[in-house]
Amino acid sequence: MVFAAPGEALARARGLLDAGPPPLHGSVAHQVIGIWQRDFGDLRLALRHLRRARDLAARADSAEREADVLATLGVALVHAGRTRQGLAAFERGVARGTGHTRARVLYRRAYVWWVLGRHREALEDVRRAIPVLRQAGDVIWTARALTLRATVHLALGAVERADADFTAAQALWDTTGQEHDKADAVESRGLAAFRQGDIPAALRLLDEAEERYAELGTPTFMLDIRRCEVLMAAGLAPEALAGADAAIAELDGIGGQSTRKAELLLAAARAARPADDPHTAIARAAAAVRLFAGQQRAWWEAHARLVLIEARAATGRRSGRLVADAAALAERLDSFGSPAAPEASLLAGRIALALGRPADAETHLAVAARSRHVGPPLARMTGWAAQALRARAAGSGRGVLEACRRGLDVLDDHRMTLGASELRARATAQGAELAALAQEAALASGEPRRLLVWSERWRATVLSAPPTRPPADHALLSGLTAFREIAARAEAARRDGHPVPALEREQRRLEREIRSRTLRLRGEAPGGGDRFDPARLLARLGDARLVELAVLDGRVHVLLCGEGRVRRFEAGRLADAVTEAEHVQAGLRRLAHPGAAARLPLVEAAGRRLEELLLGPAARHLGSGPVVVVPPGSLHRVPWALLPSLRERVLSVSPSASSWLRARGTEPPPGGRRVLVRGPGLATGGAEVPELAGRYGTPTVLEEADAHVSRVLRELDGAALAHIAAHGTFRADSPLFSSLSMADGPLIVHDFERLHSSPYRIILSCCDTARFASVGADELLGLVTALLPLGTAGVVACSAPVNDEAVVPLMLALHKGLDAGLCLAEALRDARAAVAGDATHQATGWAFSAFGAA
Repeated sequence: MVFAAPGEALARARGLLDAGPPPLHGSVAHQVIGIWQRDFGDLRLALRHLRRARDLAARADSAEREADVLATLGVALVHAGRTRQGLAAFERGVARGTGHTRARVLYRRAYVWWVLGRHREALEDVRRAIPVLRQAGDVIWTARALTLRATVHLALGAVERADADFTAAQALWDTTGQEHDKADAVESRGLAAFRQGDIPAALRLLDEAEERYAELGTPTFMLDIRRCEVLMAAGLAPEALAGADAAIAELDGIGGQSTRKAELLLAAARAARPADDPHTAIARAAAAVRLFAGQQRAWWEAHARLVLIEARAATGRRSGRLVADAAALAERLDSFGSPAAPEASLLAGRIALALGRPADAETHLAVAARSRHVGPPLARMTGWAAQALRARAAGSGRGVLEACRRGLDVLDDHRMTLGASELRARATAQGAELAALAQEAALASGEPRRLLVWSERWRATVLSAPPTRPPADHALLSGLTAFREIAARAEAARRDGHPVPALEREQRRLEREIRSRTLRLRGEAPGGGDRFDPARLLARLGDARLVELAVLDGRVHVLLCGEGRVRRFEAGRLADAVTEAEHVQAGLRRLAHPGAAARLPLVEAAGRRLEELLLGPAARHLGSGPVVVVPPGSLHRVPWALLPSLRERVLSVSPSASSWLRARGTEPPPGGRRVLVRGPGLATGGAEVPELAGRYGTPTVLEEADAHVSRVLRELDGAALAHIAAHGTFRADSPLFSSLSMADGPLIVHDFERLHSSPYRIILSCCDTARFASVGADELLGLVTALLPLGTAGVVACSAPVNDEAVVPLMLALHKGLDAGLCLAEALRDARAAVAGDATHQATGWAFSAFGAA
């Protein structure tokens, strides 16, 4: 009962002890309390009760009872880090028990072998236990044994065998009322889905298991460890690190299992590495190594040492000793049958290359490269990274590019199984090394067109397909509605000067729930979409120029496309350009307020410096036609119209050349339907909207009280032109919750992702709508990047705070140009020239950019 209804079992056991039972019954009661404390509470109390249970079983002269308790005690001792005592208890338990009881003891010893990382012994004991349990008709323990065997198979990389055992166990669990065991089975299936590379399914199953555990009121430390693994693979390392550290604190608070603490420390160390926190990784991994060593868990200790060596190498501590340690670790992991062995070989090869020891590097990289054809996606990418490094060391540029292409193809297939745009974006970080190696080889080839291809291969890939839309997910829709209501109530309370901690807590809870549901969405399209063709781009450009900025080794390289060719120019250092762009943003913020005109020359001077850093000599070769700028993610806030050579031009910005080509090929919808939206609380009252309504004749106008999110979305779907005047809020911490304020609360990016076809052209006349969060390798998440894959061909948006009153004439002039048949970029250029020439109006014009190609 302790794994069907843990709380009730604990209460009954205590009640039985209060009644003064005979030794046999008292032994059972103390064992139940010991199990509960072992798995859900204080391990010290668990050991006290289990020793009492053992002594009472001996007094009752029941060998079978004593054997059963010894097995439970053995598990607790091992979890307490007393491995030698635990294994000795199992020896006595196996000797005392017979038949069915011995099979149960063997199952629990197999579990302990798994905890210790001794997988072959675990398989042997569970192999001996299962036939006896089946013959005895013991459904519950047979299902437990099958679940354990599946988990061991997963640790050894035998995913198909694990899947077969999980399926057989699930059929048995469905016939029982063992709710905790069932939750554990769901959790284990989540781990299996992860090992097969299905992250959305893994997240869904882990969430389901967590809900089941919550109903039972039991802790979830093993689930926390597994969720960390999945979050790291999904590119969410900071969240994984925070989750692991929180679980460690909770475990310490209840005096929980030492073995789980060691595993959580390892999970935290693994998460700290991709979270760019190598010092935390070193501290957590070193602590895990000490605990695993004390617990005699050699398999686990080896994995912790791998993370420790990786973290030390990341801090620049490279030496011949570190190469030898990594190589020895690879052999040890291979002897354990661990799928992590290629990672250790790759690490040894990388360090050897950095030390200038190519012969040693080749030895280790060749071993790592064997994994490129087998296993889950990330394991195959490890192999292709090793192959690319081998080719580079051998001086084969062609070999580098081929290995990078094959590795990124693997990642593309994996990425497109993810339905959420956030996961797709973050997954690109897994291929950052391959992309960098390919760009380096392309640059060395001296062929700008090849460098352009590889720059595009890894740029704005999240925009290559729309996110999966969940129209039938009523729970998600309900969550969005509740989130909007709570956010609106919180905002109203703030305006009235009232504290809102309870509303803010509920808003954060709903955000987590919405995000959790979207992360589970599965992608619909395999493959990475159409391959970029430079010839097609050059043919479509006409008299325009496309300027793609690639960053290699910290320096900006300008790829100037036009006149049927691609030319490369070297500009300044990226770090200097980012710093200068921040200064420009600060200047634009000041110019949004009256009385700051004296800063205008300073901002213009910064624009000239930015041009030198970002365009260099390419600025003199732009021709006289339109210009499309394709910046890296770190430069998304540059006000490109401020650069002297771009100031008077028809200028548009695109996340990638591929994205610009798709936008250029997008046809406007029939009917030319226009939608004008005016949200509440604007300083100018959205003054341009009434005038535009009169100019356009019969547009759809949604103003203030009528501008409800559901209706706004309904009208936006498939419109030819949408103009939205509403307060914009950018969320750097969670960019897909960036929003526009409507009458009933925020319209967030997740809402836009539910559109079947977003408007062909969108004008966002409010502040900060063109701000993005840079994630993954070089991906951008924000409002504009959410719209482009959904059918929007052109967006006008703002990357800085602006003067509300100065926006109105700019917007009216912009629409005048559109009425005359101009595209967004042409109309925006003319609008800048048409408005007043004072500092505030100039700064307002520079802050707006045209994105896309409509």
